This record gives sequence, C-alpha cells and structure tokens, in this order.
Amino acid sequence: MLAWLCVSLGLAFGASVLPVMSVELFVLGLVSAEPTLPWIAIGAATALGQVAGKLLYYLAARGTIELPSILSRPRRPTPPSAARDRVRRHTKRLRMLLEAIRERCHRHPHWMTVTYGVSSVVGIPPYMATAVLAGIVRMRLTLFVVIGFLGRFVRFSTLAAAPAVFTNVFRI
Repeated sequence: MLAWLCVSLGLAFGASVLPVMSVELFVLGLVSAEPTLPWIAIGAATALGQVAGKLLYYLAARGTIELPSILSRPRRPTPPSAARDRVRRHTKRLRMLLEAIRERCHRHPHWMTVTYGVSSVVGIPPYMATAVLAGIVRMRLTLFVVIGFLGRFVRFSTLAAAPAVFTNVFRI
C-alpha cells in the first residue's frame, strides 16, 4: 500500500511539473486495479504531489526562484523591424492586462483566493494558470498551499472513490 501511495505522490509531482500525462486517469486506473487501497489516502498523496509541483511554478512566478538558464535564451541585439515592433506592441498590451489583473487582485484579495480554490477543485480556469497567477499577484504562500491542497484533495478523493460508489449504486 505504501509503495502505491509513494508512486501516486511521485507521479502527481512529475505530472504537475511537466504535464505530459493525466493524473486523473492514473488515479482511476489505480483504484480499479487495486480496490483495497483507501481512497482518502490516494487523494491525499496525489494532492500533496500536485501542490508540491505547482509550488515551483508559484515560486518562479513570484520571483523567489530563478528559472534554469536553458529555459531563458540569451538576448542578442536585433535590428529594429516592423514585425518586432508589432510584437513589442502586443506584449505591451499583455503586460498592461497582467498589471490590471494584479491591481484588481490587490484591491479584491478574495477574488484570487476563490478563483484559485475553484480551479483546484474543478480545473477551470486551468490549475497551472491560476498557480502562476497566484505567484504573480503574490498570494500568501500558506494560503496558496492550504487552498490548493484542500481543493486537489477534494478532486482526487472524489475521483478515487467514484468507481466504488458507481459499483455499489449500479450493483455491477
């Protein structure tokens, strides 16, 4: 049992940092293959892995940790061009939009908390995007971890308990 919980935690962490597979499908497959595993433990392990992985995105967006040099390319001076000016205008609008969102979050701190909480349970807006946005607007770290863990715990525990519930309801 402990081995499967460690695998769940590790896979959730890995899929949170580099989203190449669905953790939801893994949880459903795990509880289908190993029905004796407690759904609450699977939910807790998976939620812990997910929040730990997204914590890296949060800290990077907040500026606490620096991204590896391989992810940031060196800037070379480039001659001005019309295409480059369009890109600068476009990114200026994005920066202004991001600053407006940041200002709104500072004026209404509960707005970001509710959005992040809903995202951690439902997945809409995308959880990765709200984790980054939470770092940009400098949401408190404890609030980020607690809300994210609770939301992800509800999501994955519900998912882990679903096969047993449907089996009992439909008597399959």
